[in-house]
Amino acid sequence: MRSLHFGSAMVDIITLVASDEIERLTLSNEGAAFLLLETGRKVPARSITTHIGGGGCNTAVSLARRGWTAEVCAKIGDDLNAAAVRAHLADNNVADGLIASDAATGTAVMVASHDRNASIFVHRGANETLIPDEIPNMRGHDLVYIAPLSSGSADCFPEIVAQAASAGAKVAVNPGIRQLTSRLPPFLQALERLELISINRVEAEALIPAIVGEVAPAIDRAASDDAPALVRRGLRAGGLRYSIVEFLQGFRSLGPNWVCLTDGTDGAYLAGPDGVLWHPSLPADVAGTAGAGDAFCSTLTAGLLEGLPPEQAARQASLNSASVVGYVDTTTGLLTDQDLAQRDADAPAAEVLWLA
Repeated sequence: MRSLHFGSAMVDIITLVASDEIERLTLSNEGAAFLLLETGRKVPARSITTHIGGGGCNTAVSLARRGWTAEVCAKIGDDLNAAAVRAHLADNNVADGLIASDAATGTAVMVASHDRNASIFVHRGANETLIPDEIPNMRGHDLVYIAPLSSGSADCFPEIVAQAASAGAKVAVNPGIRQLTSRLPPFLQALERLELISINRVEAEALIPAIVGEVAPAIDRAASDDAPALVRRGLRAGGLRYSIVEFLQGFRSLGPNWVCLTDGTDGAYLAGPDGVLWHPSLPADVAGTAGAGDAFCSTLTAGLLEGLPPEQAARQASLNSASVVGYVDTTTGLLTDQDLAQRDADAPAAEVLWLA
């Protein structure tokens, strides 16, 4: 199968800091944690390494290792970092649809400590400059995968979806929170053309005010104490709580064939033609969390398009995501189709729940 991936191409500089070298402040009620960097102090690092990442590159490499023919459409600069991006794609059998720009290649600096959930400084550079005239012909592609788009590039989202649908490709989208909050109307108008959309809990709660007519404000009050966390907690917006099941079903009624909601270590929810299921996250030795979402969403999409049962597609997505977090970077842990099939066959069955 053949896929085209829109999104970012980044150079990731990843710094690992020992927990006793940097303070962390956790706000329990807000559910947020902060790394505290002391001004004027040189903080010793366990390692500082450079890798290639970005949603467009990560998801293309994911499907290339699965055996798909993958291509990236992203913008880079005319600099040494651009050469590193091209080399990385070539090494991973990803077709180079990169577009040179006067802006610098995107760069991110990640500082990881304690639970390895990195704080990220990001300069998106050329990733913000895609224009409609640079959108390539999509005929012959089975899938057009749209990772988060930045600033000006996000303005191309409706045109990318329209051209992909006209070319007969399935469209999968994993938007970022900035794209949803700043460009919501064109995003909602494109929903009916999507095969799959994947969002996280924060993004889902940001969407509730826009689709409130499709979702009644009620929590799953009958949820047992051992139900998945988000079933018990519900989604929250405007001082109200909303049922996760009703949200997914209401959102799906707006057009997408599949709606996925990821909730970090508390697993993922998938709404489709047969109902709503929850799949737990799988055990992993975490070296870094960057790239886990790209691995999950791209693997889930590929499995569903290949005709796998939703339980198995979600399982493979969880396995690939668990493998990725075993490494500090976003692509080293991505599994080949043979390795993924072997892990799928060998791992104990996960407790998948059908919620509706």
